[in-house]
Amino acid sequence: MKKLILSFALSMFSITAFAQSQYEKVMTEKIAKIEACKTPEDFNALANDFQRIADKEKGKWQPSYYAAFSHIQKGRILMRENKMSELDAVADQAQKFVDQAEEADKNNSEIYLLQKMIYSLKMMVNPMERYMTFGTKADETLKKAEQLNPQNPRVTLIKAEDVYFTPEQFGGSKKKGMELFQSALEKFNSFKPKTSLDPNWGKSEAEYFLSLPAEK
Repeated sequence: MKKLILSFALSMFSITAFAQSQYEKVMTEKIAKIEACKTPEDFNALANDFQRIADKEKGKWQPSYYAAFSHIQKGRILMRENKMSELDAVADQAQKFVDQAEEADKNNSEIYLLQKMIYSLKMMVNPMERYMTFGTKADETLKKAEQLNPQNPRVTLIKAEDVYFTPEQFGGSKKKGMELFQSALEKFNSFKPKTSLDPNWGKSEAEYFLSLPAEK
């Protein structure tokens, strides 16, 4: 009987280990596709892939995180294309997955940063009317993300973007933004994700901004 129980336990362990390795393999493949996505359609398809993984892997925060991140990246492209009327719907899609990720892992700096990015998308639909609501929420959430992990390079990166693109009369400047991009890059150079599936994006963006000609 003891041998039978031991054999059953070992079998269950093997099945669990196999399922985990398959999960990690699929997630690694999908995460690698983030850098290759260039269009809203690319990110939408990737978000759907992560949603299917999240539906199967209840209790894991990373699939929902990346589904939300893919929707946010879709929104950021639409914003650059000046398609502001589409941002609310995209932000609402991302919000569903951020909520799921937070249920699985509360007080996570990475998840709070995505929440900040969602609020920023909502604000950009109409900055003049929405700054006092979504702009304020974005600032508060970014501060929370930084409090949870002051060494998170993505927090510094997004803060750098905000400062860089904010006019000087409202507290921003290209020079201050560049200083923050440099700080973000320094953090990226020493940053190590807790697991291979944890967020590790953003370094190339910091390097891109730092490669731009200095403002005279």
